[in-house]
Amino acid sequence: MSIDIGDLSAKFSKKKKEYEIDKLFRALVKLSGSDLHLKVDRPPVVRVKGELQNLNRGPIDDEEMTRIILAIMDERNRRILNDTGGADFSHQCEVDGVTWRFRVNVLQQMGHLGMVARRINNFIPDLEKLHLPPSLYEQCKHSQGMVLLAGVTGSGKSTTIASMLNYVNRHYRKHILTLEDPIEFLFTEEKCLINQREIGQDVVDFGIGMKHAVREDPDVMLVGEMRDRETFETAIHAAETGHLVFGTIHASSAPSTIGRILDLFPATMHRALRSAIAFNMKCIVAQKLLPSCMEGVSRVPTVEIMIFNATVRKLILEEKDTKLSDAIRIGISEGMQDFTMSLKSLVEMKKIDRATAFEVAPNVESLKMALKGIEVKEPGIL
Repeated sequence: MSIDIGDLSAKFSKKKKEYEIDKLFRALVKLSGSDLHLKVDRPPVVRVKGELQNLNRGPIDDEEMTRIILAIMDERNRRILNDTGGADFSHQCEVDGVTWRFRVNVLQQMGHLGMVARRINNFIPDLEKLHLPPSLYEQCKHSQGMVLLAGVTGSGKSTTIASMLNYVNRHYRKHILTLEDPIEFLFTEEKCLINQREIGQDVVDFGIGMKHAVREDPDVMLVGEMRDRETFETAIHAAETGHLVFGTIHASSAPSTIGRILDLFPATMHRALRSAIAFNMKCIVAQKLLPSCMEGVSRVPTVEIMIFNATVRKLILEEKDTKLSDAIRIGISEGMQDFTMSLKSLVEMKKIDRATAFEVAPNVESLKMALKGIEVKEPGIL
C-alpha cells in the first residue's frame, strides 16, 4: 500500500477533530463503563460493572445515528459496511486531557444503523493486577509454539494477551509483531522491538500480512482472532516454523476449543490438524469475567488452563477430547486448573462471593464439594 502525504496530513488532523459522538464516549469514560451501545429509538446504553444502563438523554433517531456514526468512519470502512453490513475500526477521543481508544463495531439491524464500542485501557496492566494465575507467566517464556486465549466477547481475552505480550516486552530482547483488526492496545517499547500493523490501514488483508510477517524476522506474533481456516492455518504454520504465536478464539472452555478449531476445516483434514495442534500448541486459556466483591475492582476472571503435556497431546491425537477435562484436573502440579478449581480459589480469596461462583459453575455439586475440601478421585484417562 502506498502512503500519500496528503492522506497522512488528513489522518493526523482527524485525530484532533471534535466529533459529535465524542460526548457519548466521554460519558462512558467518566462512568468507568466498558461498552457503549447505540440503537435507533433507544437512549445510548453503557455497560458499567457488567450491567447495562441507559444514559440520561432521549432516544437516538435514524438521522442522528447516521450522522454521528458516519462522521467517524473513513471511506474504506464505509465501503465495508455497505458491502458486508458491518465494520470494525478504532476511534480515539480526549477526556480531561487524556486520550482514550475505543474498539468500534458498526452494524446494520432491521434496516437501521447501530454501534457497539469497547473502551480500551490506556495502560496495559500486569498479570497479577488482572488477578490471573501465576502459571501464565510460564506461557510467555516459550521460544516457539502457540498460546490461545478462549472466551466469549467481553471476557477479557485481549487484555490478558496484551499483558502477556507486555511481560515479554519487559523481560526479553525480542521482536514482537502484531496483526490486528483493529489495533487495540498500544505498546511502549521497553526491551523489545514492537511493530503493530492494522489490517486495512497498514496492510491490505490478513493473508498478505502473514506473508510479509515471515520475512520480517519476528520472534513473537499476535495474529488476533482465529475466525476462519486461513487465519488458523497461517498461525499454526508460523508456530511450526519457530515463532511464538498468540491468538484468541471464541470457545467456552479449553477442551471445547479443540472442536472449535476442527470445525473450521473439512473432516478429511482433521487427523493432520490434530497432529499439528498436539505438537505445536503450548497452552489454551479459557476465561470469563465475573462481578468482584473486592473494593475498587469491578470484575475478575475465572480461568481454565490446559497445558499441552504428554497426556493432553496423546488424548488429542487419539481423538479422546471428552477426557481432556480429566487431564486438566490431574495436571494441577503443572499449572493447570479447571473452572471449578478457579472458582474455589476466587471464593476462598474473597474475590467473588459464593452466589456468583455457583451461578457460573459448570458443575455446582463439584464446586460445593471442592469448597468443603472434598477431593473427587479422577478415573484413569488413558
